[in-house]
This record gives sequence, structure tokens and C-alpha cells, in this order.
Amino acid sequence: MIDRAQFVRTAKMSSGGKNVIAVVKNNAYNYGLEFSVSAFLEAGIHSFATTSMDEALTIRQIAPDAMIFLMNPTYDFESVRANDFHITLPSLEYYYKYKDELAGLSVHLEFAGLFNRSGFDNVSDLVEIINDMDVLPTHVQMDIAGIWTHFGYADELDMQEYEVERKMWLDTLSSIKKTGHTFKYIHAQNSASFARDGLFDDHTHLRLGIALYGSRPYATLPVSDYEQSMTLKAPIVQLRHLRASQKCGYGGSYQPGKDASVAVVDIGYGDGILRKRAEFHCMINGKCYPIKALMMSHMIVEVDEEVSLEDEVILYGSDLRIDEFTNLGVGANSEQLGALNYNSLKKVIINDARVYQ
Repeated sequence: MIDRAQFVRTAKMSSGGKNVIAVVKNNAYNYGLEFSVSAFLEAGIHSFATTSMDEALTIRQIAPDAMIFLMNPTYDFESVRANDFHITLPSLEYYYKYKDELAGLSVHLEFAGLFNRSGFDNVSDLVEIINDMDVLPTHVQMDIAGIWTHFGYADELDMQEYEVERKMWLDTLSSIKKTGHTFKYIHAQNSASFARDGLFDDHTHLRLGIALYGSRPYATLPVSDYEQSMTLKAPIVQLRHLRASQKCGYGGSYQPGKDASVAVVDIGYGDGILRKRAEFHCMINGKCYPIKALMMSHMIVEVDEEVSLEDEVILYGSDLRIDEFTNLGVGANSEQLGALNYNSLKKVIINDARVYQ
């Protein structure tokens, strides 16, 4: 269940009034691409980033006037041109190999930094691209519209690497500006970097992911600034009484130390519940109960006489925040969201204030 009104409020609050490129890759962190893009548009966000051409095409249908940025290198230049997508330019090799195809397209130069996922390693290669393009006839030039990087250590508060990668980026950007080239889009900061430093000077946009979806990039931030609009719940399919000698679950993974009552819940790892998440509690009627076993389609929860067959079991919600389980070691915020199987889970949108005609 997703509270749409709260989702929009969170997007507005987490962006801090700055220009934002919303990261909507992987089905918008499994909130749903159409739902999320429409809600972000309502929140005043008109730029989007994804790694998938298929998702970019869907976004274009929803947002005809949006800036849509493909973060992965693409080779489908026909679709890029037809849909006015912006694309990353990751290396000299890519540039020289596809120089003709890039004519007239909008590109963002990518700096690898410490993250080293992809991108240029040094300033000289970036400058070479800009200088080579400047001497070409206008009709065969590409539009070097942006420059970007990704901080891989911004949410690691006990490590010094973020300060290193931040300095590398800012020094690189300073050197690039000496070419005199003007960028329409300068974006480097993810949710954690923005929370730590605010928007860097001379940067035009934030490129936010997890904060827009209501999770804190690190645990010391106030919960009130990151409302979680998603609740994940499942029904109880059976209540059982187990003797101390009885086992249940795959391989008899759970055996109570004494006679116990358990709820068999209709959700499991096939629906995207991480095994590490199942080491902690869930909530039924506002009370915490321990999860004892996890199976593909079911979960075993040890309960008491207050639980009835009609009750719902909450795995994530306002009192069971995704970022709190991140802090407990379950997995990154995006990992917990990305695991959810939106093909098997039913999505219900509430508080949708849109008017349909």
C-alpha cells in the first residue's frame, strides 16, 4: 500500500526546493514507474534518470516534456534521437567509435571518481572531448549538455573516502571549467551527499534516489524529514498450535522451545522478503511479534492469543521503517525495496487526489 499524498510530500521535502533529477531506475525502486513519475511531476520534478531504455521510453510517454537521462551507455541512437533523451558519455573509446552517431545528441560527460563503475578516469580525457568537439562543424557536433559523477561513499559516515571522492570531483570540475564550456546540467550528489553538504556551489541539479522514496540515507537524520509512504502487509492464512517437539518450515528450521501458537503468513522470499529481514520482528495490531521461519510463499510468526485470523501482518510501515532495518544490517534501503516482487505483490494506492475526467 502506498499513500500517494504522502509520497508527493516526501518528494517535495527531500528535494529542499532545489532542482532535482529523480532516479527512477528499476521500476522506480519498485514503487512503480508510472505511479512515481506522475507523482514526481506533481511534486515539481521534471527531470528523470534511469539505466533502462525501456523505462526511458515509458517515462517519455508519461512526461512528454521531461529531461530524461540514460545513466548507462546506450547504442540505440535511433531511439535516443527520436525521443530527445540525454545519454551518458563514459569514455574516449565510446566517443571516437560512435562520434558520427552522437551528432546532435545531448550527452553528459561521466567522471568515474572513486566509485569506478564507469566513466572517465582523468581530466585530460574530458578536456580532449570538449576541445575535439569545439573544432567540428556545428551540424556534426553533439551537445555536451552535462557532466556528472556518482559518490559511492557518501553514506559511509565512518570512512574518509567520501571526502576524497568529493575533492577529486570538485577539482576535476574546476579544471574542466577552464575550457570555458558551459554545462546546463552539473549533477553529482545523491541523497546522502545532499544531506551532508547541501547543494554544491555551481551545481545545477541534485540527482536523488532513496530520499525521494522516504528512506533516510543514514540513520542519524530526523525521521520527520523522510516520511515513508509505503506499507507492506500480508494476510494470515492459518493459525496453528505447535508442541515443543514439533518442527515447521523448510528442513524443520523452526522448533519452539515450548508449546507455541504460530501464524502462517501469506508472504515469503518469493515476494522479495530478504532472509535477513526475517531475523527480526513484524507487527500485528500495533504489537511486535518475532518471525521464526521464512519460506518461498509463506512466513511463520510466533503469536499469542490476541492474534486472530482476520488480522494483517505488517513487514514495513510507519513504525517499521526500511531505513531502520538498514541500520540493523538487513541490507541497503534500495536493496530492500529492489528485492520486492511487484509481480506477485498487490499494490494499492491511497489518498490519490488527482481528478480524472
